[in-house]
Amino acid sequence: MSAKTLMIQGTGSGVGKSIITAALCRIFYREGHKVAPFKAQNMSLNSYVTEDGGEIGRAQVFQAEACGIAPHVTMNPILLKPNADNNSQVIVMGKVVGQRNAKDYYADRPSFVKEVAGAFDTLKNKYELVVMEGAGSPAEINLRQHDMVNMAMAEMADAPVVVVGDIDRGGVFAWMKGTLDLLSESEQKRVRGFIINKFRGDIDLLTPGITQFEKMTGKPILGVIPFDAELFVDEEDAIPHISSPLVNNHPSVVDVAIVQLPHIANFTDFSSLVSDPGVAVRYVRSPVQAGNPDLLILPGTKNTIGDLQFMQEMGWDRYARKFHEEGGLILGLCGGFQMMGTHLFDPHHIESPIEAIEGLGFMQASTTMEHEKTTRRKIRPTLSSHIFEQGLEVDGYEIHSGRTQFEKDYPLLFEASNGDCPYSLGLCNEKGNVIGTYLHGFLDNDPIRDSFLNYVRKQRNLPQPEEQFNYREFRSQQLDRLADLVAQSININEVKRIIGL
Repeated sequence: MSAKTLMIQGTGSGVGKSIITAALCRIFYREGHKVAPFKAQNMSLNSYVTEDGGEIGRAQVFQAEACGIAPHVTMNPILLKPNADNNSQVIVMGKVVGQRNAKDYYADRPSFVKEVAGAFDTLKNKYELVVMEGAGSPAEINLRQHDMVNMAMAEMADAPVVVVGDIDRGGVFAWMKGTLDLLSESEQKRVRGFIINKFRGDIDLLTPGITQFEKMTGKPILGVIPFDAELFVDEEDAIPHISSPLVNNHPSVVDVAIVQLPHIANFTDFSSLVSDPGVAVRYVRSPVQAGNPDLLILPGTKNTIGDLQFMQEMGWDRYARKFHEEGGLILGLCGGFQMMGTHLFDPHHIESPIEAIEGLGFMQASTTMEHEKTTRRKIRPTLSSHIFEQGLEVDGYEIHSGRTQFEKDYPLLFEASNGDCPYSLGLCNEKGNVIGTYLHGFLDNDPIRDSFLNYVRKQRNLPQPEEQFNYREFRSQQLDRLADLVAQSININEVKRIIGL
C-alpha cells in the first residue's frame, strides 16, 4: 500500500493546523478510509508515551484518536521540548538524544531528515491516506535551508498543500497572500488552496474579499470555518480558553486552581477537569488570584527548578504552606510532585544551572535530575490508597527526568512493577491532603477521576453530583462535532479531488 497524502500548513503558529488536521482525519476515518496523521517535527511541552514507551507530541495523539488508531512514534518522529529560551530537549523516534540549541540542532539536520523519511515511509506503506501537518509557517525565509517539516516535507512526500489562516487575529488576506508570495515557484504550485479559520460574523461581508483574493492569487479559498465557542479540543501549546473562574453555582462544583508555571508541561492532564461540568478550573499565575480553592494543583513542568524559583519569587511557597496548614488539598503531578519534597538536585545541569534548591517541604523526599529519562506506559497500576475506591483500573504514563527518594514511608497512591520490583507511582501524606504522583493521564480515567473528585468533595463538605461525567464519550462527541463543523464549512469534494480520493 502506498498512501495518498495531504498536507495542512499555516500562515503562522496557533492558526488551527493541528485541529483542522484532526478534523480531516476524522472525516476520512468516518468514511471508511484507513488514515493516519503525521508531523515530522513538533515543538511542544505537551507529550504522551505510546504503548511501546516512545514519547510524541499530544497533538498527534489527538489526531490518531480521530483516526481510530493507537498513536505511534512514526506519527511524530522528532519532538522538541524547550526547557529554556535557547535550548530544547531533542526526542527522536520517541527517545531522548540530548539537549540542543538551534545551531547545534540544525547541524544534525541530515540525520534527522533520514529518521523523518523512514517514519513517513512506514506510515505510507501501512495506511491509505496520511494527513500531514506543518509547523509554524512555511514562509520563514531565514530558516528555509533548515526546513524539514513544511515545504521540504511536502516535497519529500509529494503532497499537495492547503494553507490555513486565522481570521480571528486580523489581516488574514494579507497573511495568506504574504505567505504565498514568499514561497518559491515550485512551492507555490504545490499550494492547492486556502482555508480561513475562526470566522465570526456575516459571511456576506467576507465574500468580496474572497473573490478578490482568488483573482489575485489564482488559488481557491476552500472554505471558511466559523468559530465555535462550545467546541472543546486538545490545544497544542495554549492553555484551554475554556479555563475560567467558577461560573456554575451548583454546590457540588469543585473549584480547582492550577498554578500557571512559566514552563508548564502536559496541561492536557487537566483537560478532563476543564471539560467536566462538575469542576471549575482556573489557571492562576499569582497567589493573589487563587483565593481558597477546593483543590490546588502544582502541574508538570519542563524546568522544575526554574519554576520552583518562580513559585518562590511569586510567593506561591508561602501561599501553599498556609493553604496546607488550613487543611487545603494539594495535588502535585510530575514536576509539581518533585517540588513537594525537601530538596531538588541537578548536579549535571540537566534542567538548570542551579545544582540544588529547597523544595516546598510537604514530604520528606529529595529528587535528583538524571541524564536518563523515564518514559513508561502504565496500564492498570495497582491502586493502593484510601483516596480511591478499591478495584478501579487506571491507565496512564510516566515522563520525567528525576529520581525521587523518600526518607519515610507514606500511604501509596499508585503502585506499579518493574519486572519483579514494585515501586510507587505516587503517594499521599498521612492526612490525605497532600497528594503526589508521576502518573500522567490518570484523570482521563472516568471512574478514577470521579472517585478522586468525590474524595475532594468529602474533604470540603460538598455534595456529590447527581450525574457523573463521561470524558471518553465527551471526547468522541467533540471530535465528531469538529469533523461536522469542518465538513460543512469547506468544499470537501474539492479536497478529495486534490488528494486523489
